[in-house]
Amino acid sequence: MSQRDFRFDFDEWMRLAKTDPAAFDARRQQAIEALINEAPPHIRQRLERFQWRIDVERVRCENPMQACIKLSNMMWQLVYGDRGFLWSLSLLSDPNPVAPAATAASVVSLKPPRET
Repeated sequence: MSQRDFRFDFDEWMRLAKTDPAAFDARRQQAIEALINEAPPHIRQRLERFQWRIDVERVRCENPMQACIKLSNMMWQLVYGDRGFLWSLSLLSDPNPVAPAATAASVVSLKPPRET
């Protein structure tokens, strides 16, 4: 399946998810792999790693809603987070942007306190 040939029909995907979850997952995986395989070689490995991270997060979640929230937060972090998408866009207008300042943190000892 080529990205150029891919047409997303939400209702069709929804019906498949309800009637045959295994077929839905196989088709989802096939669409993801096709998209990654069509990416330019210099970014393909990065996309594969990102998809791996998404898959791991989905498995770690207890239910689909938790996975949805987790992945949504992850995506927002990629846009607004430290050196995220918006910061990268700012490079177009300012080649020397100031990276967001790091927040202060306390160092917590992992050693148990000594008994006296």
